[in-house]
Amino acid sequence: MIVFEKPKSLVDMPMHYCPGCTHGIIHRLVAEAIDELGIQHKTIGIASVGCSVFAYNYFDCDMVQAAHGRAPAVATGVKRANPENIVFTYQGDGDLASIGTAETVHAAARNENITIIFVNNAIYGMTGGQMAPTSLPGQVTQTSPYGRDTTQVGFPVKMCEMLSKVDGATYLERVAVNNVRNVRNAKKAIKKAFQNQVEGKGFSLIEVLSTCPTNWGKNPLDSLKWQEDNMTPYYPLGVYKDSTKEEK
Repeated sequence: MIVFEKPKSLVDMPMHYCPGCTHGIIHRLVAEAIDELGIQHKTIGIASVGCSVFAYNYFDCDMVQAAHGRAPAVATGVKRANPENIVFTYQGDGDLASIGTAETVHAAARNENITIIFVNNAIYGMTGGQMAPTSLPGQVTQTSPYGRDTTQVGFPVKMCEMLSKVDGATYLERVAVNNVRNVRNAKKAIKKAFQNQVEGKGFSLIEVLSTCPTNWGKNPLDSLKWQEDNMTPYYPLGVYKDSTKEEK
C-alpha cells in the first residue's frame, strides 16, 4: 500500500533551493491541493521574480513568467481571458510586498477570482539578503548591518492585516511550515484558497512564513527556531478575513 508519494503536479527533478529553505515544502502543499481537487489539467501558475522564479520548472502545469511584482496583474489577464482555468501566483515578499504592492492591493479590491501564494521569509533571498519590506525591526541584513531602524526606513508591511481592510478580498490567512502541525494547517488553507477559486468566490491569499537559512546566517534548525521566536510573534498566524463564512 502506498502511503507517501510525489504529487502528480510536481515535476520529478531536484530543486535548486538552499538546504533548509521551506520553499520545497510549500511547493509540495500547492501541488497536493491541485491534485486533490483534480484541477491539474486546467491550472495555470504565474511565476514571480525572486528565489521562486524557477517555479515553472517544478510545477507540472502550464506556467507564465511575470515581470517583477506583476504576477497578480498577469494572473488577472490570464483568468479573465480564460475564466474556466484555475490561476495562481507564487510570490516572495520582495516581489509581492514591495514592487508588487499595488498589483496585489488592486487585485484584492477588484476581488479577482485568483489564488495567491505569498511566501514571507523577511528578506530578499535571491539577490543576496537585502532588507525587505517584511524584514523585522532590528533585523540584520546586508543593507541593514546594524539592524532595521524603523525611525529611518519605517516599519514592516503586514500584508494580511492591510488586505483585510480591502472590501473586495475574500479569504486571507497567514500560516507557517516550521513544524508538523503548522504544515497541516498550511495545507488546509492552501487547499481552501484553491477551492474558493473553483467555486468562483474570488480573491484568496495565503501568506506562508518561511525560512532563509543562507541569508539569515543560520543553520536549518536554528532558522526554524528563529522564525518561531521572532517572525511568528510579529506576524501572528490565523485567518484575517473569510467572506465565505459570512455568506452562509
